[in-house]
Amino acid sequence: MPYVESAASFVMSAPLVPQGAAGGSADSSTSFAASESGTSTTDGTRDIVATGSSTVEVEDVPAAITQISDAATSAGGYVESSQVGGGYGVVPLDATASQPAVSSGWITVRVPAEALTSVMDGLSAVGDVTATSVNRSDVTEQTVDLRARVAAGEASVARLTELMAQAGSVSDLIAAESALSERQAQLDSDRAILTSIESQVAMSSLSVQLNMRSQTVAADPAGFGDGLVAGWNGLIATLNGVVIGLGFLLPWIAVAGIVVLIVWGVRRIVRNRRGSREA
Repeated sequence: MPYVESAASFVMSAPLVPQGAAGGSADSSTSFAASESGTSTTDGTRDIVATGSSTVEVEDVPAAITQISDAATSAGGYVESSQVGGGYGVVPLDATASQPAVSSGWITVRVPAEALTSVMDGLSAVGDVTATSVNRSDVTEQTVDLRARVAAGEASVARLTELMAQAGSVSDLIAAESALSERQAQLDSDRAILTSIESQVAMSSLSVQLNMRSQTVAADPAGFGDGLVAGWNGLIATLNGVVIGLGFLLPWIAVAGIVVLIVWGVRRIVRNRRGSREA
């Protein structure tokens, strides 16, 4: 039965596509998949993962989070996570319960890659942007490799499914099923990784740290007249303090004088008595 032989030989000879980087085993199926997948190497575009981060000083942290959330939604994105304050945990954006005043918070949003720059520029309307950065990572080689592996895996799974239908013995069927299970698992893994990377390419991530704006104290410049008045008031206050101090000490001084006079009189009487005895 020729179909049985072809099934067994296909199962035993076709190697599994490795999970390594592109260029591991350049067989005909991989080359065909790369040419048919419309990759970024043929159409001139690149797959770029952009990640932005900013620090903004605001008057009201919860209100700023709401503004950024609305901006992301208007641009076609969504809020991935947010937190208000450091000790209150994650607070839902539509919370109606009153919250104590907080001095910091953060929010992470996902927006379409082409809208990342405009959303970051819009942060200046939320508060004072003190720091900002954008990191861009080229993942073209990874996506090209994964698309080729997915295409090759799909072709391999389809071929093994056909051979399973043609298997004429239990051993051939078991061998085909084992190979099909391995190929299907590899295919599902490659699809999941490719979907994740394509999602990061299509939707950029923006993290914003929010800090409450520090209250500035305005200096009140004083002229010569104000200084003269302040000096006169200080002099009067000092004289008042001296008078009050003297008034407080005067009774004590009088009592101390009386005590000194008593002691001096007693000592003089004692000396006079001693002198009369000696005479």
